[in-house]
Amino acid sequence: MNKIRLISLILVSALSTLFSSCALNNNVASDINSTEVVEESIAPSIPKELDSSGFVSISEAVPDAILEIRYYSTYNFVGDRIDGYNAPIALLTKEAASALRKVSDELVSKGYRLKIYDAYRPQMAVDHFVRWAEDLEDDRMKKYFYPDLDKSEIIKRGYIHTKSGHSRGSTVDLTLFDMRTGKEYDMGGTFDLFDNVSHYGRSRKTKITYAQDEGRVILENAMRRQGFKVLEEEWWHFTLENEPYPDTYFNFPIEPLN
Repeated sequence: MNKIRLISLILVSALSTLFSSCALNNNVASDINSTEVVEESIAPSIPKELDSSGFVSISEAVPDAILEIRYYSTYNFVGDRIDGYNAPIALLTKEAASALRKVSDELVSKGYRLKIYDAYRPQMAVDHFVRWAEDLEDDRMKKYFYPDLDKSEIIKRGYIHTKSGHSRGSTVDLTLFDMRTGKEYDMGGTFDLFDNVSHYGRSRKTKITYAQDEGRVILENAMRRQGFKVLEEEWWHFTLENEPYPDTYFNFPIEPLN
């Protein structure tokens, strides 16, 4: 009987040690999991307006496109490089870039290439435009971009707003490049001209030639077929109708994506 009791005591002691070890391991695992949860909960998140993960470079997405990024240069209505344009590149949301690639493929087959003036525009650039428009003394570029308009009328007439569809990432300013002539197609008015001649169709109050109007029609039809809508006041301005970020105005600078 003494041997049986001794064996029982040894078994009880062993089982007790085993259970204690399991409980300790469970507690350690619980502590680790809790730490992971805490670390995840306090991990910094990128504000939506600074998140460029949904964007791509037009040069990569639309390799046939020609870039002339006016706001990276000083040849624009302000006369200076615009805030946020840190590189002469163009960015668009992945959805808009994919649609633009289809536009490009169609037009290349007809002898044209797309020439891009602007695409995604950070909010800081829009703010720069507004500050410029309010400075009535600075009219360095008047003869090129608003020769028949008093600068005090620019905001009143809606040429510049405090918010821009460009900042949502699915709007692009562009024209046709005619591969047969090796020149831009003559659209009857230059990009960013603050004038009625920039208007489309019936809203245009200034006449242009048939050939100039035909160029606008070629561009508009190709863009519409791939889901873009035109801004009636600007023949160069198109926005993807089903844009992925209709309520977000991004503000990350234009520079190469990681």
